[in-house]
Amino acid sequence: MSEMSAQSRGMRDVLLRNFRAMKGRAYPRIIGMNREPSWLFFDTLMPILSIAAFVYIYKAMNAPPQYIGYVIIGGAMTAYWMNVLWAMAAQLYWEKEIGNLQLYAIAPVSTMSVMAGMAVGGAFSTTIRAVSTILVGIMIFNVKFSMASPLLLTGIFVFTMIALYGMGMMFASLYMLWGREAWHISEVLTEPVYLLSGFYFPVKYLGTGVATIAALIPLTLGLDGMRQLLFPYAGDGFIPATHELLILTVLSAIFLVLAHYFLNYMETLAKKEGRLTLRWQ
Repeated sequence: MSEMSAQSRGMRDVLLRNFRAMKGRAYPRIIGMNREPSWLFFDTLMPILSIAAFVYIYKAMNAPPQYIGYVIIGGAMTAYWMNVLWAMAAQLYWEKEIGNLQLYAIAPVSTMSVMAGMAVGGAFSTTIRAVSTILVGIMIFNVKFSMASPLLLTGIFVFTMIALYGMGMMFASLYMLWGREAWHISEVLTEPVYLLSGFYFPVKYLGTGVATIAALIPLTLGLDGMRQLLFPYAGDGFIPATHELLILTVLSAIFLVLAHYFLNYMETLAKKEGRLTLRWQ
């Protein structure tokens, strides 16, 4: 009985320690916004400029009015993709540069909890910027949404975020294992994902084959599902939104499992062999 009680206390201590690590890494990303309010201004204003360019192109082409809404939603979601690339996938590289990575390797917590804290903090601050972008876009371009199913919309958004940041955690460890400069990989991935995910147009117009491959990127299905539910009359969806929610749920599990595996592998290399890259590097 005492042995089981000791095991229970030990498990509770481990969970509490990992929760504190997650909270500690989320804190600076949430509080940091208040220390430099000008960032919020520029992070809201700059996306509006690119959104405005596409809006006026669609207006010049006499495109259906929902396309303006597509652009605003896509422009807001770019904030999440950039956050995943630069504040998640490349994060371990930056931590290595400033000397914090070895502290994560020897800390008595899971690296997954550290990355989860970064994801929570990044998602919180990015959501504020994304919502600000949408509100400014609505006020300027007078877009009207017609929400078909708030519960389904919430589910699609939540699982899009889980899958997306899970992919960011996986990339963070892969960047280190490959031993390459993180920002080069991020630069390469930025624009192709803009195209494949359909940030500024319905992804179904890429064709079934290309859209199916692009569905491996969580933002593709997330954007498509949200647009279907916010503009139910348009008929521009790739597949039914309920199917997209199911796929996003599966992608969330896959990316989190892969992130856990690669982070553990990287941690093992650091602790046992004193290196962070694969042997063939």
